[in-house]
Amino acid sequence: MKVIHFDEAETYEPEPDWKRVNLCGEPEVSIEYFVKPPGHASPLHDHPQSQVTVVTRGKMRVRTASGEEAILSEGDSAFFPGGEPHLIENALDTPSIGIDVFAPARSFDFWTKKLEEK
Repeated sequence: MKVIHFDEAETYEPEPDWKRVNLCGEPEVSIEYFVKPPGHASPLHDHPQSQVTVVTRGKMRVRTASGEEAILSEGDSAFFPGGEPHLIENALDTPSIGIDVFAPARSFDFWTKKLEEK
């Protein structure tokens, strides 16, 4: 068993007020807690890992490059197969919170590496 205490977990902010916390970073699966600031949207992106996003507070809009779109409320989730371009946007004027699960694991520095590539 491996325990990760939230207040001791690795964290980073890819952009101001967009916080991510590494809850699990094993080869088989990674889990990230995140806070999205009001109105914030991740850029349209893809990755080889499958992703499940669960909204734990607030509302988020999920969108794919093909034009599929949905609003997720607390407790709702969305599945993105590996390689599917998508974005996630906070649909409120207050912070929204969620959990991302990636299988197999995605590197925790995914966003910081993307920012360095620019």
